Amino acid sequence: MPIAIAFDSGGNAVTEPWIKAAKSTYPSLIDRRHIVAELYDMVNVPTAVWIDEQGKIVRPSEPAGVTDAFRKMDHKNFSIPADAMNELQAKRKAYQDALRDWVAKGSNSRFALSEAEVLKRMHTPDDAHVRAAANFRLGEYLFEQGHPEAAQKYFEEAKRLRPESWNYKRQAWALEDPMKPGGPEFWAAVDSLGDRKYYPGAEDI
Repeated sequence: MPIAIAFDSGGNAVTEPWIKAAKSTYPSLIDRRHIVAELYDMVNVPTAVWIDEQGKIVRPSEPAGVTDAFRKMDHKNFSIPADAMNELQAKRKAYQDALRDWVAKGSNSRFALSEAEVLKRMHTPDDAHVRAAANFRLGEYLFEQGHPEAAQKYFEEAKRLRPESWNYKRQAWALEDPMKPGGPEFWAAVDSLGDRKYYPGAEDI
């Protein structure tokens, strides 16, 4: 069964209306503290982890059916060229088909990774990751206590320690202004990547 988890420091007030509008037929949870992201090394959305009935990870954290084609989106009216939209739709279908193949065939699916390959693709948290998480949580606490300027210092440190985490970037922006995660600051950060990937891509799908 799929389980959707929203990483949003704004909690229910921000996320619940979107969940209700989607009318999903599977559980949709809200993770204000990004605990799931920390446990499974998720630095962006949409990200997925495949876990079998025995609780064993079959595919570790990876982008779920998305590509960098979204970067062709017009920053003002949010329209996407036809070629980019076709690429995004094709990738989403390929990912969904792979997931269905695993559901039907289990460990015999060609998309089910060996234990060795799962371990190879997983990233063990290092000291910088742990300190980034601690700084971000402290920033959230200060923000919630009415000290946004003091909180910003810790948000910036979290982003410095783990620059690949777009979750930290977006949530820090969202706490300042709900429009910022899709505004000029976001697009400037994406554009600054140059030839580097925003979504590294799910290997072999």
